[in-house]
Amino acid sequence: MSTAPPTASRGQRRRAFGSLSALLAAHAISQTGNVITTFAIPFYVLGLGGSGVEVGIAAFFSTVPIVVGGALGGVVVDRVGHRRAAIVADVISGATVLAIPLLALTVGLPFWALLVLVFAGGLLDTPGQTARRVMLPRLTERAGIPLERSVGLLDGSERLARLIGATLAGLLVALMGPIAALFVNAATFAVSGLLTRAFVAAAPVEPAAEANALAAPSGYWRDLAAGLRFVVRDPLMRLIVALVLITNLMDAARSSSLLPLYANDRLGGAAALGLLVAVMGGCALLGNIAFGFVAHRVGRRVTLAVCFALAGGPASAAFALDAPLPVLVAATALGGLAAGAVNPILGAVQLERVPEHMRGRVFGLVNAGAWAGVPFGALLGGVAADTIGLSWAFGIIAVVYTLVTLTPLLGGSWRQMERHPSPSVSSRAPRPSARE
Repeated sequence: MSTAPPTASRGQRRRAFGSLSALLAAHAISQTGNVITTFAIPFYVLGLGGSGVEVGIAAFFSTVPIVVGGALGGVVVDRVGHRRAAIVADVISGATVLAIPLLALTVGLPFWALLVLVFAGGLLDTPGQTARRVMLPRLTERAGIPLERSVGLLDGSERLARLIGATLAGLLVALMGPIAALFVNAATFAVSGLLTRAFVAAAPVEPAAEANALAAPSGYWRDLAAGLRFVVRDPLMRLIVALVLITNLMDAARSSSLLPLYANDRLGGAAALGLLVAVMGGCALLGNIAFGFVAHRVGRRVTLAVCFALAGGPASAAFALDAPLPVLVAATALGGLAAGAVNPILGAVQLERVPEHMRGRVFGLVNAGAWAGVPFGALLGGVAADTIGLSWAFGIIAVVYTLVTLTPLLGGSWRQMERHPSPSVSSRAPRPSARE
């Protein structure tokens, strides 16, 4: 676990804690805007008379850039600096999102143009998120906070964003329409960028990390290839990417297509969907907070498997059975509480295993691999709703999600995820081959 360096003064720890707090706030605000977009786009398409397939196509175009940006943007994050990359990503994403309501209210916005702008708006989302995440270990170490707790706080900020964003988006879409919601989304990116610029200090580069960076291959494509080799050669990283790829595909089918269609068809519209997503986000936030106090005391592998299975299986089964709204809320709450432990565990494991000078490219590639199924999940969710029906689609997800997320209990390379000493130290982190 991370502790403050012996040479760090109380003032240095206080400044590091302030930067960490600002980073978490900026991340939460930026993610709030993304949640609003997730709500606004499907209901904008439905308002134009679109079908479930068109909702799925729009979701496909909003998630493909996450994969592309993650794969290709990580090297840029390493090269231009994490803080600068986070600011630039917020500025460009905000400007692109702002173009959607401006065009819709002036010259008009045909469906194909919406798809282009949705794609462009999401292209820098993953690099921006990656940049903020890879800033964590330095700030965590200097602030004297355990690594798993800071990763949990970052994940908690995302959960808080879903809670606030879902509630706000549901109200905005229900009362003012999706166009007004997109104006709010553009504003969140601007606020996030300004907050990072004003209050998040650039972390100093330590000599060991600088030496590793200088020794690394030069050139964009060689840097990218080095990151890819790291991921491919690490057996645990491969398992993590495969597991999250499958679960993200199913989560995308649920959140981007099936849930909006279910809410529109059976729950009365965006307000009920906002309630469910807010419950998920709020309970996941509580799960994050609670898990932060015990994360360093529990085994990672078993905790991950059990909590991951509970995060997706019961709620999907409840929707498959067409349960009443109170039951849906309860199952969603259970899933949220369990989900609060998943990302802190996975995030801490990745930060432990990846040297600091490679974190941008490796995390970008890992995110791209984990999100590779998301565009297809969103598309397949819309197709499934129009073919086999909502209940069957949710039922299949419930069964597959549960079986897949219990695979860490089988052991093998999953055993490597248990904690190792000094996880926050960047360039001293051993390469995967040393652990095999």
